[in-house]
Amino acid sequence: MPAKPYSVSRNIHSKEDEDLSADVLRLQHLLLAMGRRRSLRDPIAATCEQLQFTAPQVHALLWLGQDGALTMGELARRLGVTEKTVTGLVDRLEREGHLVRERTAEDRRVVRCRLTADGLQTYQRLERFVMQGMGQLLHILDAGDRKALFRILEKLLRRMDTLGAAAATPSRERSA
Repeated sequence: MPAKPYSVSRNIHSKEDEDLSADVLRLQHLLLAMGRRRSLRDPIAATCEQLQFTAPQVHALLWLGQDGALTMGELARRLGVTEKTVTGLVDRLEREGHLVRERTAEDRRVVRCRLTADGLQTYQRLERFVMQGMGQLLHILDAGDRKALFRILEKLLRRMDTLGAAAATPSRERSA
């Protein structure tokens, strides 16, 4: 059975909704407790300081290194910022030689950002820091717990994909 989307604005509260609300609070509490014990951004934060980047610049470099050239809109969505904000961020990274803007031949209005050779080197360095940080975090768990963590995250991703596909389907098709 697919998971129902969570909504805090429901008027009718079932036992399942109350359990979910309690679970949301528990997850928040656990994530905050983890953050108090050890910053979950340690590898990225340390890298920002060393390389004199802001966190959004580091995340932009990581996304571009991971996924290749992205449009300004795609990059803004990945970073969770507006397109206006991503323009300033891209301006700085371009000025420092880490990326270039390219227009597509099919539609000259579309601007893609691509890492330069310097940007790729910076990405590789950032990726090593991130991998070391994830390794330190996963080292805390035994193999069975890591396997369980991966299984849960994979299930969450599958269900998010299912919910996303259902939301993208026009209502007439869903009701047919």
